[in-house]
Amino acid sequence: MIIYKSTDWLDALRHLSASDVIRQLLKRVFFVGIYATVITAGAAEFERLNTVIDKEFFTFLGIMLSLLMVFRTNTAYDRFYEGRRVWGELVNNCRNLAVLVNARLPADDMATRTYFARLLSNFPIALDGHLRRGVRFEKLEDATPGHVDQLRAIDHVPSRIAALIQEFFEHLLRQGVILPEHLITFQRHHETLLDVAGVCERIKGTPIPFSYSFFIKGFITVFILIMPFNLLDTYQWLTVPITMFGAYALLGVEMIGDEIEDPFGKDSNDLPLTQISNLIRANVHEIMRVELDKEVRELADLPYSVVF
Repeated sequence: MIIYKSTDWLDALRHLSASDVIRQLLKRVFFVGIYATVITAGAAEFERLNTVIDKEFFTFLGIMLSLLMVFRTNTAYDRFYEGRRVWGELVNNCRNLAVLVNARLPADDMATRTYFARLLSNFPIALDGHLRRGVRFEKLEDATPGHVDQLRAIDHVPSRIAALIQEFFEHLLRQGVILPEHLITFQRHHETLLDVAGVCERIKGTPIPFSYSFFIKGFITVFILIMPFNLLDTYQWLTVPITMFGAYALLGVEMIGDEIEDPFGKDSNDLPLTQISNLIRANVHEIMRVELDKEVRELADLPYSVVF
């Protein structure tokens, strides 16, 4: 994700080159410019190419397309925002679990504190990898000797970690460290972990219906192709830059929608899951009073422009 100040336009413009979408968009706009140039030059050379399209019909198509684009953009952003919302819930519930367990564990029981801090911190890191290109086990902490090696054989690592956390709570209950009413309180926050994982999997596994996406892309393509013919009789050679600008707007909105409808990828406008995971790890260790390497702790607040 590109981190920027919304009030600083110049700084935001400097980050244009950091976006893959912008680079791909400019390439497509360039090809549209070549197409518009060919049509304009051909119309100047051959009278039969100077075809005039009814402006009212073209305006009607533009209104229809704008309505579709608004719905497309809103749908994509809703998915993006929901992804950020549930990861915010994950941050809150991990902190709450750490606060509750910290209050019940003896202050000098560092072994148990370290075990729980590492186990809980591993959940968001494992979920981050699960939603992307696979869990990066080297980033997980060994809660017990061989813990990470055992996770390598698991298909759904976040579920296994959640199960281990539940087993930890049951162990505390049997030892008398917590009471049944404490377990009920823990459960409310613990259940949210897999609820968040389920919502993220639903967003990632349910793209915008193909027929709808294909229809919009086809509509945009046809609209751009006929745009020069509608402008030639009025603007002549100015048709080329005007067509390119129109293509920039239409293609840009559609490409941004394609990118943010899956907010868990590695594109420059996707959610910074790795940073959020590192933030949770730093917060949980701090709450549990467990030491964390300075280099690892600082990963939660790097002074960068682009965060993945």
